Amino acid sequence: MIPPEESLMRSARHIGIVAVSAEGAALCYRTICSEGAASFGVHGHPEISMHSFPLAEYVRHIDVNAWDKVGELLLESATRVVGAGADFLICPDNTVHQGVALIRDRSPAPWLHIAEEVGTVAVQRGFRRLGIMGTRSLMEGPVYPVALERLSVAFEFPEAADRQRIDDVIYQELVRGRIEEESRVYFQSVIRGLANRGCDAVVLGCTEIPLLISQSDSPLPAIDSTRTLARAALREAVGAKEA
Repeated sequence: MIPPEESLMRSARHIGIVAVSAEGAALCYRTICSEGAASFGVHGHPEISMHSFPLAEYVRHIDVNAWDKVGELLLESATRVVGAGADFLICPDNTVHQGVALIRDRSPAPWLHIAEEVGTVAVQRGFRRLGIMGTRSLMEGPVYPVALERLSVAFEFPEAADRQRIDDVIYQELVRGRIEEESRVYFQSVIRGLANRGCDAVVLGCTEIPLLISQSDSPLPAIDSTRTLARAALREAVGAKEA
């Protein structure tokens, strides 16, 4: 008789990770593998395939707002992981979801959208106004406004000077695996500022920010976008596998 965990693993849907930055993708992958054990047994998790172009290729397009080019890179990665057997796709990078929106209807497999999953968690936890932290492109772009407005969840972004410094920390430290105590203290001060503006929770809306700020570090309840997406992927994987 096949143990139930083994049977679940055999029927689970294959997760495709369209990776962008190494640190965010690694945290997402590790979360799927470690938390998958609760459903699949010790060392168990769904099949996972991952592809990534160099982060530099994305950054050069983001820097000039060439979101169509970002979308094409994502689509090519998606095609490769679907070719490896993936049934659905996730991208553990908030910023490039502006490009996901441009190619989602042409994708060879469906996507779980990180901001939509964060919004769902916010609604479930009863949060009414979210402070959003991420790259400057994310904080000044449409990814979270579009997703949260559909759910009638209000949101705030840090002030312009803070947006720039947060962006600098992400690109100069976090995506390179550098964790600096000075930056942690600074991020905490930004979160307190968002609380003063009426936010009842903060979204760690760059997949590397959870490496710097945990719930115990945050002055507000925090929604970790990286782990939120990973957990959504696990739920999707244990759904009925398409014929």
